[in-house]
Formats: sequence, C-alpha cells, structure tokens
Amino acid sequence: MGTSFSFDRRYIAELVQHRSFTWFITILILINAVTLGMETDKSLVASYGVYLTLIDKLILVIFTIELGLKFYAHRFEFFKSGWNLFDLVIVFIAWVPASGPLAVLRALRILRVLRLISVVPQMRRVIAAIGHSIPGMISVGGVLILIFYVAAVITTKLFGAHPDPNMQEWFGTVGASAYTLFQIMTLESWSMGVVRPTMELFPMSWLFFLPFIIVTSFAVLNFFIGIVVDSMQIAHKLEAEDQGTDDDLPVTKKDFRLLLSQMEAMQEELVTLKTEKEEKNLTEKRLELADD
Repeated sequence: MGTSFSFDRRYIAELVQHRSFTWFITILILINAVTLGMETDKSLVASYGVYLTLIDKLILVIFTIELGLKFYAHRFEFFKSGWNLFDLVIVFIAWVPASGPLAVLRALRILRVLRLISVVPQMRRVIAAIGHSIPGMISVGGVLILIFYVAAVITTKLFGAHPDPNMQEWFGTVGASAYTLFQIMTLESWSMGVVRPTMELFPMSWLFFLPFIIVTSFAVLNFFIGIVVDSMQIAHKLEAEDQGTDDDLPVTKKDFRLLLSQMEAMQEELVTLKTEKEEKNLTEKRLELADD
C-alpha cells in the first residue's frame, strides 16, 4: 500500500514537470492574457462578457488544480521553491472577491500573466540572473548616487545662483539639479532642452556636461549591462551544472573551489603513496640485512 502511494506521488511529480503539461499551462496563460485584455474593451464585454468570465474562471480552476497537484507531489517541499510561492500568491489574489474595498484586486488579475515567468525556463534564467546581479548593481548604484550628489552640488553652486528663471528651475536646489542631471543622463532633450540654454549664460558649461554624460551614460550605465550579462552566464552555468551539460560553458567560482579541493585530495593521496613506498623500501632493506 505504501509503495502504491509513493508511486502515485512520483507519477504526479513527473506529470506536472512533463514538457507537454508545461506547454498546456503556457498556452492557458497566454489565452488568459488575451481574455483579460479583451475585458478592458466595453463593447467586447457587452457582447462576450459571459464567455470571457467563464473562460477566466475555468483557467483559474485549472491553475488551482495544478498547484494542488504540485503540493500533493512534493508536500511541504512545495513551499521551499520560490516559484511555487510566486504562483501561489498570484492564484490566491485571483480568488479573492473583487468587490467593495477589494475591487482594486480585480485589476491585479492580470498578474496571472506573470506566471509565464515561472513556467518558461528561459524566463526563469533571466530572473535568476537579475537576482545574481543585485549585489553588483547595488555597488554600481552607490557609485552613481555619489557622482550625482557631487554633480548636483556643483551645478547648484555654478548655475543655480543665476537669476534666470530656467536656471532657478533646473539648478535652483540640489534636488532640482539632481533631477535635471538625471534627464541629461538619459539623453532626453539634454542638448536643446538644457545644455544649450545653459551655455548661452555660461559658455564654458560644456566642460562640465560632456564629461558628466560620458561618465554616467556611457560608462557607469554600461557597468549595469556588464553585470547583468555576467550574471546571465553564471545563471546559465549553474543551471547547466544541475543538468550535467556544462562542458562548454564559462568556469564559475564553484568550479575553481571544486578543482582546488580535488587537487588537495590528489596531493594528500600522493603524499600517502610516497610514505607507504618509503616504508615498504625500508622494510625490504631491513629484511635483506636480517637475511645477511
């Protein structure tokens, strides 16, 4: 009886992880995305509202059954997966009655489309890469904030004291200067909108703005891209290691630690073999002397 129960759980686990089942859930998510978008059109709701609601409820029931099967297969191990918790929260929100003070939750039903992230492995890899990149991005963000603060103080001192209304609006305070510098960093109307009018009053101001753009837009922001790309490679590597297909992928710190431990084990083994060989030779010489 226990063997049958174990087999059933294993069978359910294989079922929910099967490629066909994953494709089925993916298609339902895409259909649900379309129906939720159609519900924003009043004419479509007037004509097909009943059918859209029926499809929405049916898909929600299937999502709930899917989570139930996963919980049955994995039991409390189910809650150790962040993706399972993510799906559980989204489905739970969808079941909350969207009426009265909770009417805002009706708009949150579109969050079900985000389940596509947990279903598609490539999307999960992107999210994992973002997670790996957060420490590096925080460091780069700290450098960027420091640069912004220093630049905001400088521009407020240099340009904010001028009585021109534009100078007062753009650089009158440290906060206003930081916002203007953010606009310049994003290259949104930075030349005709901010820099050229400033140069009419301060002809040499380009000596500040050009290095600022080069440092922030082309250097620091590219660090963010580099960190994310590097994290993508690491996430891909870790996933490939789990699947045993990491032969042609970049080496990670985990690989170096494993290689180092293997080298240390080999060194210890060589020392042991050398010691045993020396003891054996010494024993043989003693036996020879004893025979003589």
